[in-house]
Amino acid sequence: MLIMVLLSSVVVKAQTVDSIYFHLYTDSLKKGQHNYINVDGKLNNGRWQPMTSKEVEFSCPAAHFEGNELIIPVDFKDEKVTVKAILKSNPSIIIEKTIWIKTVPDPPLQRQERVSS
Repeated sequence: MLIMVLLSSVVVKAQTVDSIYFHLYTDSLKKGQHNYINVDGKLNNGRWQPMTSKEVEFSCPAAHFEGNELIIPVDFKDEKVTVKAILKSNPSIIIEKTIWIKTVPDPPLQRQERVSS
C-alpha cells in the first residue's frame, strides 16, 4: 500500500503544468458564434496536455464564456477582444491574448451541384 501511494505521488508530480499557451485555430473570431479558445498546458516532462474550463478559468470583459467557447454578441462594435486564462491549480500561471474580430462576411455557400462537378 505504501509503495502505491509513493508511486502515485511520483506520477502526479511528473504531470505538473509548468505553463499554458493559446493555440488558436483561427486568426479572428466571429460575432454571434461559439468561438473555441484552445489552451494547452506544457507539463514539466515536456509533454503537452489540452486544457478545458475544468483546469483553466477563462475571462473576457467584452464577451462571455461557456466552457472553452467564447461567445461574442452579434452587435459587438469593437475590433478586438482580450482573453485571459488562469490555471486553476496554480493561479500564478496566467496568459492573456488580444484577438481580432472578423469583419469581412463569409461568402455565400456554393450550391451542391457546383461543388460536386
